[in-house]
Amino acid sequence: MELAAQSSARKPAWSLRRLLLTGILLPVLALIALNAWSLYEQTLSSLHTAYDRTLLASAKSISEQIGVVGYDDQAVLHAIVPYSALEIFEADNQSRMFYRVSTLDGKLISGFDELPMWHGRIPQRPPYAALVDFYDAEFRDHPVRVAVLLQPVASSTGRGMAVIQVAETLELRESLALQILRDTLIRQALLVLVVALIVIIVVQRATQPIRQLSHDLQGRAQGDLSPLDASEAPREIQPLLDATNHTMQRLSRLLNDQKRFVRDASHQLRTPLAVLKVQVQSAKRGDIPPALAFEEIDDTVDRATRLANQMLALAKVEQLRQEDTAQPEEIITAFDEVVRDVALELSPLIAEHDMDFGIETEACPVPAHEWMLRELTRNLLHNAIRHTPHRGHLLISVKPEQGQALLCIEDSGGGIDEELAQRLFQPFSAGNARSGSGLGLAICQEIVQTLGGQITLRNQHDVRGKVRGLQARVLLPMKPVSSDQPLSDTHLDG
Repeated sequence: MELAAQSSARKPAWSLRRLLLTGILLPVLALIALNAWSLYEQTLSSLHTAYDRTLLASAKSISEQIGVVGYDDQAVLHAIVPYSALEIFEADNQSRMFYRVSTLDGKLISGFDELPMWHGRIPQRPPYAALVDFYDAEFRDHPVRVAVLLQPVASSTGRGMAVIQVAETLELRESLALQILRDTLIRQALLVLVVALIVIIVVQRATQPIRQLSHDLQGRAQGDLSPLDASEAPREIQPLLDATNHTMQRLSRLLNDQKRFVRDASHQLRTPLAVLKVQVQSAKRGDIPPALAFEEIDDTVDRATRLANQMLALAKVEQLRQEDTAQPEEIITAFDEVVRDVALELSPLIAEHDMDFGIETEACPVPAHEWMLRELTRNLLHNAIRHTPHRGHLLISVKPEQGQALLCIEDSGGGIDEELAQRLFQPFSAGNARSGSGLGLAICQEIVQTLGGQITLRNQHDVRGKVRGLQARVLLPMKPVSSDQPLSDTHLDG
């Protein structure tokens, strides 16, 4: 229910198709909009340049109809311009043209009196070989384009200067600009559709391997964690497939370890429980004295408890190794202190056997959890105590050796057979089935391998070649402790 709620509350992820379409089409549409606005302005400018020639031609045509009497300030201008003189310059019925002929001081000679008088100035470099100026204005509530021509007028009877204004409404120019813009937008819209179609086809083809992998995964049998076939996958998703295969391999190892743990636990716990049941039934029937029965039951319970604790410790070491948290760089533990603490903890067993015990330690900081070092030392030391005869000797030393931390435990027991040494680190391979479960050294092996170290067991011989004891050596990577990195007191309950 909780997973379902989380899944429903999760925001839907964007598809690659939508992401690519958005990432490509939005910039393209923005560029098209900017291009359309720029194209419209450029088209209007080009149309103004083209149709301004028409206005100038109209102004020059009107100037041919102007006469003058008198000279300069005394000149009197007159003009008779029929409207038919402007019709040849009207391209169609969309635009309308107006004119005004006046003197330099604004006195109307002919044309539309309400057309505003020009008060500008002729550019220093006119666009044509004439005293002409072009500007935008408004006439009768309509925007117009106006051409102004300063035309000298001369005749046999006088000389003067006329101001000729010709205005044209902008319907034709704007309609042509809009038509060009409309045609361009249609072509660009077709281009956008082609781009979108190509993106969809390419994404569909590019994501085909991913959909095929998804289909293959969904069609797999339950528990099938075999690697995915990435031979035909695109190079871009190769890292994803490699990481997925690596994760599936880890899951496969984890599941196998869990199955092995359950199998071993059920097999190993079945024997002491069966023995315990027989002992209880025997005690109930009175086959043996009660004191002896309770002693046997107590011994069986102790062995079963020790077996369960060791199996849990082995499973915990494996869990830490699978989670890649067994060697955190930020955790530094003093191996020498851990060894002294474990030796003090097991001192009652040492005293019970009246052993000649010695311990030598030097500072050995190790990048590891304290729990793992403590479990390693406890199992090795407990095995040495159990196999050392009464009043034997036991020596423990911890010291640096060639950049590594060396733990050495020497006892005066009977040693081990060479045949048994080959399988002693395997689970449930005890030298004496009644004195141990065979998990202690397996736990030590798992811890040492997890920490990147080595563990060896070898017999000690006297001058005559006789076995005089066993030496257990453990080498672990050692890390110097800086001044700002104190030793960790981290403890994991076992």
